[in-house]
Amino acid sequence: MRITYAHGMRLLRSTDLALRVLMRLAVADATPTTRQVAADMDVPYTHAAKVVAELQRLGLIDARRGRGGGLTLTGRGRTASVGAVVRTFEGEGDVVDCEGTQGTPACPLRSACRLRGALRGAQEAFFASLDPVTIADIVVEPTGPLLLGISRRPEAV
Repeated sequence: MRITYAHGMRLLRSTDLALRVLMRLAVADATPTTRQVAADMDVPYTHAAKVVAELQRLGLIDARRGRGGGLTLTGRGRTASVGAVVRTFEGEGDVVDCEGTQGTPACPLRSACRLRGALRGAQEAFFASLDPVTIADIVVEPTGPLLLGISRRPEAV
């Protein structure tokens, strides 16, 4: 599923969640669990778990199970390029489907079309504009304190 932003920009829901998880962990005053992060972000646990697993595979977060476990941002995660994270979750695929899939015909212009290249260039410009921005950059005030304010605190037992 894609989320639409201003001017028709679209990101996969998993890309959006990955960025929000990284941002949340960048300002964490405790070690939240995947369940707590899912609740904070108001997303299904299963979706959060898939995103967390991918972020862990990428070395951007540490996830420890059991008592005293939880999620923490790694040094690599703190300095990760937003552009690199978006590229990873979005993939390097084309913006348009010129080849046709699932019963849709291939575009008859595909052998001589300039649109595909122009759209690919625009996509790369989008990624490139995010490359110098790090996770640490996007959680400075006022975002960081706001993230902490909206995070649910563990309930006292």
